[in-house]
Amino acid sequence: MRVALRLRSGCLVLCLCLSVFTLLLQSLWVPVEMNSDEPAGRSPEEQGHRGRSSHRLALRLGILSTQVEELSLLQQRFRLDQQSLALLVEKELKTVSQRLDRLSRHPHHHHQSHTPQSRDDHIPHTEPSKMCEVPMDPAYPVCAEKVEAHWQSDPCYVFYGVNGTTCSILTYLSQIEDFCPPRLGRSHSGLPWHEKPQSYKKKAEIRTTLNQLFEVISNNTSPAMRFIQTRVERMSVGWTQAGLKMRQSSNKTVSTQMRVLLYLGALAGSIGQHFEAMVERGGPLGELVQWADLSACLTILGQNLTFSTSQHHLHSLIGAAPGRGSCPIQRPLTFDLIYTDYHGLAHLQGAMGLAFQHYQCRFRILDSFGTEPAFNLGSYARRWGYKTLWGSWGLHPLQYMTMFPHTPDNSFLGFVSEEAVREEEREPDAYRKDRIAVVYGKQDYMWQGKSEYVDVISEELETHATVYQPPRHASNLPSFIRNHGLLTQKHFLQLLRRAKVFVGLGFPYEGPAPIEAVALGCVFLQPRFEPPHSSDNTDFYKGKPTTRQITSQHPYAKEVIGKPYVWTVDITNKTDVREAVKAILSTEVKPFTPREFTCEGMLERVHAYITHQNFSSKSVPAWPPRSALRVHLGPLGQSCVTVCHRYTLVCEPALFHHVNSPAAFTSIEGDEPGDSDTASCMPVTTVMTAANPGAQR
Repeated sequence: MRVALRLRSGCLVLCLCLSVFTLLLQSLWVPVEMNSDEPAGRSPEEQGHRGRSSHRLALRLGILSTQVEELSLLQQRFRLDQQSLALLVEKELKTVSQRLDRLSRHPHHHHQSHTPQSRDDHIPHTEPSKMCEVPMDPAYPVCAEKVEAHWQSDPCYVFYGVNGTTCSILTYLSQIEDFCPPRLGRSHSGLPWHEKPQSYKKKAEIRTTLNQLFEVISNNTSPAMRFIQTRVERMSVGWTQAGLKMRQSSNKTVSTQMRVLLYLGALAGSIGQHFEAMVERGGPLGELVQWADLSACLTILGQNLTFSTSQHHLHSLIGAAPGRGSCPIQRPLTFDLIYTDYHGLAHLQGAMGLAFQHYQCRFRILDSFGTEPAFNLGSYARRWGYKTLWGSWGLHPLQYMTMFPHTPDNSFLGFVSEEAVREEEREPDAYRKDRIAVVYGKQDYMWQGKSEYVDVISEELETHATVYQPPRHASNLPSFIRNHGLLTQKHFLQLLRRAKVFVGLGFPYEGPAPIEAVALGCVFLQPRFEPPHSSDNTDFYKGKPTTRQITSQHPYAKEVIGKPYVWTVDITNKTDVREAVKAILSTEVKPFTPREFTCEGMLERVHAYITHQNFSSKSVPAWPPRSALRVHLGPLGQSCVTVCHRYTLVCEPALFHHVNSPAAFTSIEGDEPGDSDTASCMPVTTVMTAANPGAQR
């Protein structure tokens, strides 16, 4: 194996070799008459034969002495060319080692018992080279290449017993990794991280309390975790009521409880420190909303939950070997599911080594804006120019879980919007609103270039803001704005309950706040984007693994909810804005929450995912069932999502295989007048279904 030598370490190795050779020479160069092991009473013929043998030995030792002198010269040249010298030293050491090996096997060598014994995995001294030869097995084509790797690059190799010898390397490559054939009668099914952990037979029963979750998250007092805990506490009644309804109405068989790890990678390490600091300065909270609701949902569904926001804690939970993550984990992964984000996915890869690919079917990635398949497969992304920092993980596209149903390629996880009030508490005048508007934008930069737009709104409505104001900094907001500063979530919701209009400035994109505002009886007024925003013209989307064209600040709110709850305007046209505001004031709307953003809707959706999604299987998907399939024809070139939306359904790729045949296309020919001419040319993406829980109202 090749060893990368530095200046200081190379000199140390050289000196050690010289010391070993000196001791060896001293042990070998012993006069015949002084050797106590020599039997007495030898004949002159025997002594003469021994003299010739000693002469040959002296010649050999002379050659070795020459080699030692050459090494000394090499040491002097070491500083001139470190890299080339390291290669020369390696070559010379190998030559000396071979000469010593041949000398030790000489039939007249009477000091063979004093030769240092090999440490190669306690292999018997007989035929050591044969026992530790690199196997040439076609089933393991990279074995020899791996043996020649840099085995000092990560301390984890020493942890697993690699000491630099060929035998220790082969033992590691066959018993810890699977790059070389199994040794000593073992099999790769017995690799430590391949073994199945002890079976877990506890049943997952619907809970009607969140006490188990509070026990898990109450010890972490960081700003982000305080936000999550506060949100769960505030919505606990809704979750427990939804759990009770699900328990009473459910006819599903009780499944085995899953061990689930929630690892918030964005809160770990240096990135986590930056994120935590932004939580109290008006930073994005949409991800935390989703994490809070996911943790509450899994708790109600009866799963065994573990929460982590630390890389060190993550390493202990998964059994990572000490070092920099080049080695597999020490034991089988004990979690059935791991929910994380893109940062956490990188942390897992850096801690699991080869085991990362073995267990990647268990990962679920919270990915707000989604990952399109073109960015997901590394080879395709590199070839066609889709490579980004966030893509090329090679997961199943459905393992990416989005905040909104952007695409059928990913799984829609969602969140839960705040309910206005409970049904039994609503009074006849509960929907009356003050004549005020609350602007959606917590930092100064979001307001740049929007003064005229907000000014038009302020002609009809008292305009409020919740912009973070640093200490001793003058406000850059227009003078007519009443700024409350950064509010807690509780006080922000109280303000929304009073407001008639929630005003979007164009950023942030696709956050949860507009959905929660509509659920509290507000009308959401947002900008239209012409041309659409995308990675081609908007810095925010550059590098993100999506090519989506965003035609408004919140496409879901515009396309799925729509008027009278959502109004989309050209904010550069004052007349358009003024007319929209007057129309909103003349319209009374009640709080509205799409079912997919209720506690019950999210419980049903997540339960379906953890029950039916199995990304380790290569078989045809069995869920959703074929009975959910609805087939329609659409115009040539129109996407599955667009046609599906026209029928108030959602596109479901898992059902494509049911119509991916000529017979299926023939049976739907002429489904709509005027469409039959293009039916034979339509792609398979004319399949749509309402099977996705919560997606059809």
